[in-house]
Amino acid sequence: MDDYKKHFINGSWVESTSTSENINPSDLSDIIGNYASGDEHTINQAVEAAKQAFPSWSQSNIQARSNALDFIGNEILTRASELGELLAREEGKTLGEATGEVNRAGQIFKFFAGECLRLSGEILPSVRPAIDINVTREPLGVVGLITPWNFPIAIPAWKVAPALAYGNCVVLKPAELVSGSAWALAEIISRSGIPDGVFNMVMGKGSVLGNALVEHPDVAAISFTGSVKTGRHIASRCVARQAKVQLEMGGKNPQIILDDADLDKAVELSVQSAYYSTGQRCTASSRLIVTDKIYPQFIEKMQQRLSKIRVGHALDSATDIGPVVSQSQLDQNQSYLKIAQDEGATLALGGELLKRESDGYFMAPALFTDTTSEMRINREEVFGPVASVLRASDYEHALALANDTEFGLSAGIATQSLKYARHFQRNARAGMVMVNLPTAGVDYHVPFGGCKSSSYGSREQGKYAQEFYTTVKTSYLGL
Repeated sequence: MDDYKKHFINGSWVESTSTSENINPSDLSDIIGNYASGDEHTINQAVEAAKQAFPSWSQSNIQARSNALDFIGNEILTRASELGELLAREEGKTLGEATGEVNRAGQIFKFFAGECLRLSGEILPSVRPAIDINVTREPLGVVGLITPWNFPIAIPAWKVAPALAYGNCVVLKPAELVSGSAWALAEIISRSGIPDGVFNMVMGKGSVLGNALVEHPDVAAISFTGSVKTGRHIASRCVARQAKVQLEMGGKNPQIILDDADLDKAVELSVQSAYYSTGQRCTASSRLIVTDKIYPQFIEKMQQRLSKIRVGHALDSATDIGPVVSQSQLDQNQSYLKIAQDEGATLALGGELLKRESDGYFMAPALFTDTTSEMRINREEVFGPVASVLRASDYEHALALANDTEFGLSAGIATQSLKYARHFQRNARAGMVMVNLPTAGVDYHVPFGGCKSSSYGSREQGKYAQEFYTTVKTSYLGL
């Protein structure tokens, strides 16, 4: 068949023996396109192309690198409306959220266009006379990038852009569920002036392509965003062959609401944190920890606010929350509703499947009360529009509940107390802390990442990305 989107390898569009359909979760009759589905041989082609391109690209002119990344960023921003509509169709987040994600991707490329020109090192004196020491950063080689479905252009951008900026060559494996945005990004990159083989993209099943990429002896590093189970498997395989590895995995993020919080603002930021993007964000706050004094009022106001949430087609301007991304994710969400109720939690509102004009994976946002920290609903990542409320006696109890998780990505607190805000910033066991703000929403120029089971390795985004995408060399010069 010749009507499908192909892999991009060594500067050319490469055919595949099989394809997969990209289906709109807002309207299951809307087939966005057919995308190539590769195999181990396809990965080997891409890695070989990247390997051959690396010697030249790693020592290429930094202005040329910067110009290419700036071109990519500018085109993404110019086409934000078009690319945002594509993203909303294939992933299900609202058009406003999708367009915002596209803009972020463009800004990321432009930021790293600047980073090409800010490569730095150190000149240090030796303890011995007549000797100079230079400490420099050098690229790693071929880098494999494995990205998830929930941010189908922003996460590829924040991996691809720094990898290229620092002189690496790339093999990108996007999530099969959302190949459209990644393919559009690859098409833009193909016209940026970057030499053949520097950037390659292979689409298809993660179970096939991911393993081939992770196990390939010529891949110097793997950056992965996805589930904890898969991340831990990747880490073990990379360590076994001494490849560098960076993981961004799950979250079970807490949002504390203290007695002194502005309750209306606290409810709004809780709704934003827990339910927007259909709760399909690793930074979503699925544990709402509320102190005793305001607990009843908070529950009442949350029920009132959630009852006004409009769930519908992602391209409908009246929609607040789009569909769940797939049938399997919808099934998982529904299974957790039953698990929570079986363990004694009260379903205070929502959770039902919804019918809309188009056939899609629509689900009402669910709120659980009467939960305890031991329940699975508060231990495991659901990754859907589901949140639970935990009751705390005071700030100290709330902090203990917030930290009572194997995860540590993002954490939030709503309070008017500077004392508690500063204490929480220091003592929350999370890589990112938000005070009186939703737990989701991190600027493109600052580090992104967490601790415990949420992340492994150095941070993503901003200048901190150099910690992963470069290695340090110490050179001595005798005079």
